[in-house]
Amino acid sequence: MNRSYALIEGSGFEVDADSLAETAVADTPYGQPSAAVRQVRRGDHSLYWLPRHGDRHTIPPHKINYRANIYALHALGVTDVIGINTVGVITGRVSPGSIALPNQLIDYTWGREHSFADGTADSVEHVEFGEPFAGELRTALLAAAAAADVPCVDGGVYAVTQGPRLETAAEVDRLERDGADMVGMTAMPEAILAAELGMRYVSIAVAVNPAAGRTEHSLHEEVRRFSKTARAHAHALLDGFFSSNSTGAAGASPGKRQ
Repeated sequence: MNRSYALIEGSGFEVDADSLAETAVADTPYGQPSAAVRQVRRGDHSLYWLPRHGDRHTIPPHKINYRANIYALHALGVTDVIGINTVGVITGRVSPGSIALPNQLIDYTWGREHSFADGTADSVEHVEFGEPFAGELRTALLAAAAAADVPCVDGGVYAVTQGPRLETAAEVDRLERDGADMVGMTAMPEAILAAELGMRYVSIAVAVNPAAGRTEHSLHEEVRRFSKTARAHAHALLDGFFSSNSTGAAGASPGKRQ
């Protein structure tokens, strides 16, 4: 199967604007995406690019039209979505300044439009979501990281919180008790919406700070300290992935069941 890729980028993760070309998807049955979907060259490949917070980073995590974003990419024939998600570090499994490919998540968000199921279909489909991040795509990205000598943590539990505020230290302690290794605000409902449309989804978690209660410094100060290194690792991983044969890795999309 030929794969078609999209990159949904998050906070402070820009691509070369000179390589962007606007694509004619400006609206969907669910409203407008965060921004116009564009095409960009990455290595040997052309892929789609969408900034989830908008072109000027004005859309907070809880106000993103996730359904419109994912539907627009699906309408363009995208089969594989790579989400770039900035996270704070909770446990020692992931270090600030590094990147990880989480293999599990816990969703603490509320009030977001988290499904395409709106009660109008003839039947309800219950999407299997035991493995929220596509295994074959994760494996291909990990192989590309190893080949490019990019340090990348294999696995980890991503706690998805509501935002836009950062968490309290007590909340981070609870997340750790729940088994979370990192905390961010945007992997859900992106991951489940992609699964509902049969698309493969993975997260590249860009660790830009220790979580609340895990440092004596200001979290914003820690972001300034670690973000450049973490984002450089993410860029290097993407460069390696899209210049290698790993992008051709096929595999089953997340399954559906009644």
